[in-house]
Amino acid sequence: MRALITGASRGVGAALLVEGTARGHEVQGTTRSGAGIPLEVTDGASRAEAAQAAGALDLLVCNAGVYLDRSAGIEDVTAEQLRATFDTNVTGVILTVQAQLANLSEGGRIALISSQMGSSEQTGSRGFAYRASKAAISNFGANLAVALKDRGIAVGIYHPGWVQTDMGGRAASVTAEQSARGLWDRFEALDMGTTGQFETFDGHPHPF
Repeated sequence: MRALITGASRGVGAALLVEGTARGHEVQGTTRSGAGIPLEVTDGASRAEAAQAAGALDLLVCNAGVYLDRSAGIEDVTAEQLRATFDTNVTGVILTVQAQLANLSEGGRIALISSQMGSSEQTGSRGFAYRASKAAISNFGANLAVALKDRGIAVGIYHPGWVQTDMGGRAASVTAEQSARGLWDRFEALDMGTTGQFETFDGHPHPF
């Protein structure tokens, strides 16, 4: 499988790159700087250049994201946090899919890394911008699955677990390697029979 993973410089993205390669897939990763295909998901020219560099794909994994308002409550969240979060986590994802769509033929797959924090059943009193952005991208994935059904392109939406990364923190319950192994199991199983579903990294259905 020829795959492209966005946000592959660290954390879950880096682990997905290693795991996919170890499974024998031809995996490319994007980074904002350093090795890999350069991609700033908020920049149109960068998205177009990354699509040209990636070439034909069997799998697009939209993993790049930010969590800027971790400790902010409703009194503290700022307009800049909201704007920057949605620019990357929502607009950036949607337009990255749009830019890469021509690289995916029938039988292709798109995996959107969302979060249980965007679920209506996992509410909280902090991280409003992040939670709202992940709710939006899960909704986008469900609708994208409908839009691409006639093209034979399957779309999966995934909660990667509470992962021991800079974003998840040291107290998290899942290592990046464990998350990557489970997510790759999901990517390999993704087809038109499961398109549009929201699942955890270890294969359990998750409510939107």
